[in-house]
Amino acid sequence: MIRDVSGSYRRALQCTVQHYCGWQPSADAIDALKAEGAWNNDWDCSLELLRRHGAELPDRTALIDVFSGFYFGGDPEGDPSQWTGFIGDEPLLVNASLFTTLSQQKVRWGFVSGAEPASARFVLQQRLGLQDPPLIAMGDAPDKPDPTGLIHLAKALGADTEEAQVAYLGDTVADVHTVVQARKRWPEQQFVSLAVVPPHLQSEEQAPARTIYEQQLMEAGADLVLNSTAALLNWEGVTP
Repeated sequence: MIRDVSGSYRRALQCTVQHYCGWQPSADAIDALKAEGAWNNDWDCSLELLRRHGAELPDRTALIDVFSGFYFGGDPEGDPSQWTGFIGDEPLLVNASLFTTLSQQKVRWGFVSGAEPASARFVLQQRLGLQDPPLIAMGDAPDKPDPTGLIHLAKALGADTEEAQVAYLGDTVADVHTVVQARKRWPEQQFVSLAVVPPHLQSEEQAPARTIYEQQLMEAGADLVLNSTAALLNWEGVTP
């Protein structure tokens, strides 16, 4: 997890649902749905929230256009400087030095993201300044928790030719389930599920909700819940 999307993707999800039925789902409602592990794609999550609310379901393509209007506020494949949407409200949770340190510690890294390629490239290359980072984004592989993207990236990084464990860090039950499914599909490879609670649950007043969320991640199969993405550097699997 490298950016706080509570004011961008989640806000776009809320506004999209409200656009169609007048009801805006709460953060708790979104968390509860995503805790089921099957709703990593925010377009599908929007449709499912509408369905459960009893609203008439729109055409999926039309919903995607509405969602993108809120999130990008412009052509997703166009000039990012012209985007006026919620994508401009994404605080970074790490900086490029994290990846420099990982490389110095001989850790190969990459990204499996459910975000659109334009969004993923924007945050990785333009905002973090990473040069052509290994990336599996939306459309490159089936949506998580299908492990195809994770396995493809792991092999691209050399996991199939060297005896190395593959650790995947994410902040949703779907991320954890992706690792669980990867173990089933590639049992010879060691996979580790690292999890972190998203920023909107990190405040003191959200402590009870954070505890519940952490329990859900562990029950889903996470091996360890970290305090933050940066804490990855202190994980024994990384520290020499």
